[in-house]
Amino acid sequence: MTIENSRRQSGFTLIELVVVIVVLGILAAFAIPRFIDVNQDARASAIRGLGGSLSSSMALSHGLALARGQSGATGAINMEGTQIDMVFGYPRTNTGGTNSTTIIDTLNGVDGFTTAPNPLDGTSTTITFTNGASNTATCRVIYTQAADANTPATVAVTATDCS
Repeated sequence: MTIENSRRQSGFTLIELVVVIVVLGILAAFAIPRFIDVNQDARASAIRGLGGSLSSSMALSHGLALARGQSGATGAINMEGTQIDMVFGYPRTNTGGTNSTTIIDTLNGVDGFTTAPNPLDGTSTTITFTNGASNTATCRVIYTQAADANTPATVAVTATDCS
């Protein structure tokens, strides 16, 4: 055994470290933009989920109103202890005043979302993110109450750009 072999050190060379850093940099350049897109996809999924919840609660309340014979221009049903104001057998939008219970009251909360009456038509409610999507015209749910006995309420989901 020579003296040179006993002094031999182990570890990475500078070239190996530089190669590893370059490879990690290239991977990060491709991975980071993909993680950024996840936020947009998550917002779109949340909007679609809220739209599905509204559609389900609308159908349940409408079925309950029909079962109780309350499909007139006005009325109210009791859903699990909450009085829901109805219009032609469907839940009212939040345009009915401060004491009015609405489609939003059929849900178990809308934390993270903002609801506002549509000032253009007075019969629809627009729901958007409280903080999040910057373009509320392309990332929202609109609930429109029944216009008359022959026109049912509708839920329209727009989730084309939830950036």
